[in-house]
Amino acid sequence: MAESETRYRVGGMDCASCATKIDTAVRRVSGVADVSVSVMAGTMTIRHDGSSDLKAIEKKVTGLGYSVAPLAGSAAPAHAHSSQHRHDHGDDHGDHAGHDHDRAGHNHEGHDHGEKEIEGLHDHAPMAGPWWQSRKGRLTILSGAALVAAYSVGHLVPAIASYAFIVAMLIGLVPIARRAIMAAFSGTPFSIEMLMTIAAVGAVIINAGEEAATVVFLFLVGELLEGVAAGKARESIQSLTALVPKTALLEDNGQTREVAAESLSVGAIIMVRPGDRISADGIVLSGESAIDEAPVTGESTPVRKGVDAVVFAGTVNGDAVLRVRVTAAAADNTIARVVKLVEEAQESKAPTERFIDRFSRYYTPGVVVVAALVAVVPPLLFAGPWGEWVYKGLAILLIGCPCALVISTPAAIAASLSSGARRGLLMKGGAVLETLGKVTMVAFDKTGTLTEGKPQVTDIISFGLSEAQVLSRAAVLEQGSSHPLALAILNRAKADGVPVPPAFELEAMPGKGVSGKVGGETLDLLSPPAARERGALSAEQDARITALNDEGKSVSVLLVNGVAAGLIAMRDEPREDAEAGLASLKSAGVKAIMLTGDNKRTAAAVAGMLGIDWRGEMMPEDKQRVVGELKRQGFIVAKVGDGINDAPALAAADIGIAMGGGTDVALETADAAVLHGRVGDVARMIELSKRTMRNILQNITIALGLKAVFLVTTIAGITGLWPAILADTGATVLVTINALRLLRIKI
Repeated sequence: MAESETRYRVGGMDCASCATKIDTAVRRVSGVADVSVSVMAGTMTIRHDGSSDLKAIEKKVTGLGYSVAPLAGSAAPAHAHSSQHRHDHGDDHGDHAGHDHDRAGHNHEGHDHGEKEIEGLHDHAPMAGPWWQSRKGRLTILSGAALVAAYSVGHLVPAIASYAFIVAMLIGLVPIARRAIMAAFSGTPFSIEMLMTIAAVGAVIINAGEEAATVVFLFLVGELLEGVAAGKARESIQSLTALVPKTALLEDNGQTREVAAESLSVGAIIMVRPGDRISADGIVLSGESAIDEAPVTGESTPVRKGVDAVVFAGTVNGDAVLRVRVTAAAADNTIARVVKLVEEAQESKAPTERFIDRFSRYYTPGVVVVAALVAVVPPLLFAGPWGEWVYKGLAILLIGCPCALVISTPAAIAASLSSGARRGLLMKGGAVLETLGKVTMVAFDKTGTLTEGKPQVTDIISFGLSEAQVLSRAAVLEQGSSHPLALAILNRAKADGVPVPPAFELEAMPGKGVSGKVGGETLDLLSPPAARERGALSAEQDARITALNDEGKSVSVLLVNGVAAGLIAMRDEPREDAEAGLASLKSAGVKAIMLTGDNKRTAAAVAGMLGIDWRGEMMPEDKQRVVGELKRQGFIVAKVGDGINDAPALAAADIGIAMGGGTDVALETADAAVLHGRVGDVARMIELSKRTMRNILQNITIALGLKAVFLVTTIAGITGLWPAILADTGATVLVTINALRLLRIKI
């Protein structure tokens, strides 16, 4: 039976232990093959054989205290996805159409079926509005008020103080204990809620009710802070969806009318006024304007766009009215696909994260054993006072909660993926992000990667005519041609304001050039071999052509009435930032090489300009072979290309990076993508990875360091229960805040 994949939006997940409980519970359902839960994206993906009772799965999740709702159009045959690129299916795009509320504040509507079922239990509900309006916020306030009331009653009527604190404790503990029991029945006996429940009940038994109530309140405060921090991280990428306007001006029978942007179909014509956000991906039909693409590509300088230029939803039109033909529905526009890609990437665990997960599976039961030994061994073997050592054992239970440790990696990775996406740097999961920082060699394609991908006129050499006259006559012959060299000549003529009169009797000569008549002159624009055949070139002119060829330039020869009148040289020029981008890699200790299918003369010329090693005249399989050789030499290789003819090499490399402006290929072929195609962004991606790994190391140090300090002070009798819970929740909040710093870094 073919496997299917179903995605859900899950509300109320704040830390990695939440995800672990859901993961464990759902895996126990019959027919479920794999589960992937992302705290930061607030999503769950289930691969199942079709026999699973999806309603039972939803009930399992709601029973644990979370809201859950299927994402629209999320079912797809799982065999169509590779393990590395689960995002390739197209059916999932439906979850972005018309569900902005589902992402920006995704749980304030649409999840009633889960919340009504457990109305009394659902203190783990998501925070759609201010924190004090959430169930978790209200429970924390109520618990705090009960604690203050218990202190007041204790002072007024000391005889019933202990009972007042027990009541205050129960107000907060009952929902926690319910979740602990549900988690235990679902396969997670050692949840943080269970450790909390045991510690609080144990404290009451040894007459530490005041501390038990305080600890429960501090635990709820910690959970609330975790929820706020997790919400901030989640909003960082989901806020992108708010960039797309809700309405569009649709052209209909010569009139414009306002319609919902999500109702636009492919092929529709929309009008975009100056200052408006563009409401859909499309192609400009008329008008020319400066477009602010910073929301999509991170490019701070507005880009001038005219007829036939591609524009993205969410970008801002500058100074003129544009008519745009829609090329992608709302579910498939660039921003929707970036959000979806990042959400799915957050579900993909990094090697460090998988190790921490495995470690915590043994760590938590180990803490319970240590706490039990601390509680019973000294009294039994060394006649220590039971109350004192049971108290210390309970404190160790709280110190040992693994939340801060388990969240240390996914929080940093989620923040980093979001930060990268907002700058046009897309990475498909934690494993990719982690590997990027280890890259020691970057292999670049040439055309469209290190160069612009379209030839430009570099030299106009005239023999008897002016340069403008040579260019004008050449442009006359190239009118109507779509060949890249012809377009280079026409674009230069347009840029220089050269007149291009109509030509007559135009005739294409395959492999040789084109001829025609204009103003009484017979014109030919030929390749150098064709011009030589006619005997039209002198030895000096031939030497000029050879010199231009040696610089990697293609040359066309203009003949007027059979006599050589000029040369036009063209070359695919390096991107403006290519040299600086390669220098950034070099300064980071990363080597670079250019692999190209172009002839060796052209390859050498471009490589010489950029100061990079090169290999030329390479077929796709040759590029793949070279990547393999580099890996065998011990390099960690990233291959950068356009994602089409470089596919074998992209797959062979440790990391494949596609360059492109939001195309399907750029978003879906490789492990990572640079949306705005800047060479320097490869170095930025590597730097972001290194910063993320440093952040993770800091987080693990904070988590384990605080626990170690409080473990020693607790056994020494210096600290007790409430500092222990502060150590746990405090570490979790510190780790999350530290991870969120990655959202604000400048790279």
